[in-house]
Amino acid sequence: MKSRVFEKIYYGWFIVFIGALGIFFSGPGQTYSNSAFIDQYILDFGWSRSEVSGMYSAATLVAGLIMMFVGKFIDRFGPRIMMVTIGSLFAIALFWNSMVSSLWMLAIGFFLIRLLGQGSMTLIPNTLVAQWFIQKRGFAFSIMTLGSFISAMVFPVINTWLIDTWDWRFAWQFWSILLLVVFVPFALFGVRNTPEDVGLEPDGFAGKEAKHAKPIMGTTNINADTEDWTLKEARQTRTFWAILICIGIPAMVNTGITFHIISIFGSNDLSPALAATVLSLMAAVGIPMSFVSGIITDRIPTNYLLAVIFIVEIILLTMLLFTTNFFLAILFGVIWGIANGLERISIKVIWPNFFGRKYIGSISGVGVTMTVIGSSLGPLPFGVGYDLFHSYTYVILATLIFPVIGLICALIAKKPSKAQIQA
Repeated sequence: MKSRVFEKIYYGWFIVFIGALGIFFSGPGQTYSNSAFIDQYILDFGWSRSEVSGMYSAATLVAGLIMMFVGKFIDRFGPRIMMVTIGSLFAIALFWNSMVSSLWMLAIGFFLIRLLGQGSMTLIPNTLVAQWFIQKRGFAFSIMTLGSFISAMVFPVINTWLIDTWDWRFAWQFWSILLLVVFVPFALFGVRNTPEDVGLEPDGFAGKEAKHAKPIMGTTNINADTEDWTLKEARQTRTFWAILICIGIPAMVNTGITFHIISIFGSNDLSPALAATVLSLMAAVGIPMSFVSGIITDRIPTNYLLAVIFIVEIILLTMLLFTTNFFLAILFGVIWGIANGLERISIKVIWPNFFGRKYIGSISGVGVTMTVIGSSLGPLPFGVGYDLFHSYTYVILATLIFPVIGLICALIAKKPSKAQIQA
């Protein structure tokens, strides 16, 4: 029965589903999920907000530095073994968090969920899906990214309900059991590392038709299978470092805004409820925009799309200075969602599009390291700026320099050729 189904439906789309499931279950390691537990720790244990926030930032930073090794393990052992291993370890980490009773336990718990959840549970699906698609890579990633948006929408709601109905310890245990019962079996029995492993080709039945697709922007073939670069070779190119900057800046800026959005809106006489509405709106708008981004990345060079994202980010930061009423807040949420939808796909597909499939784990691992480090550094400047000036105006104005730098890097991050470094 299974073989008959996959004679008509390319198995790569089932891989995309498992990838989306993996990204969904990265939720317990993400900030949008952990925010529901912070006040519980403070109330139950009497810890200060600075202590908990400091532990979270430090754990995130250390986890980010280790992520490049996870990428190398993916290249060595393959996505399937890594997905099952990481999923199982992540479930154990979630159970550990349900037993937290001291600051050192909290620090270890934060480190584990940031390393295994935020980092690894997003890196492995990105690496896996990149192996199965070339011509349709952007569209495949846009479908997989639905797992991220759905996760961001449902985890805060479910966590709040679990904590209010039972307690925060049960909430951690609930996700631990669900991860083991749902995700790990899918990874174990459903994942195949590459299409070649099962006698298929990337893109499946669409592969031959896709070769005749007409790219735009004057390029010859946007997602044609490229040269396979090792991490060492990639590091010799200007493009590699420019992309890293392009990835780190949105992570830093978006995390900084998200972490402080209630306070930022409050300084503009806007309610916390409106701030929460804007966050939900951002996620909702991001869903259709991820599909648009997937279609675009299959047709134009990915670095051009990154340039557009930084232009939108400049507009967003400028708007934040003048968002003082309901209409502007909703408009801000819509534009923010557009930027996030475009960003989530482009930063995933640019690595395999530019550096090939063979060593994508190692290369993407460095990218995820930059993302995690960027997100760990984002909240601090906003907090310090507000404490110093009792306003977010100066720190927002200073932050504008980063998307400008990102825009320049995006424009110079052109697809490399090995002939350039061998010359």
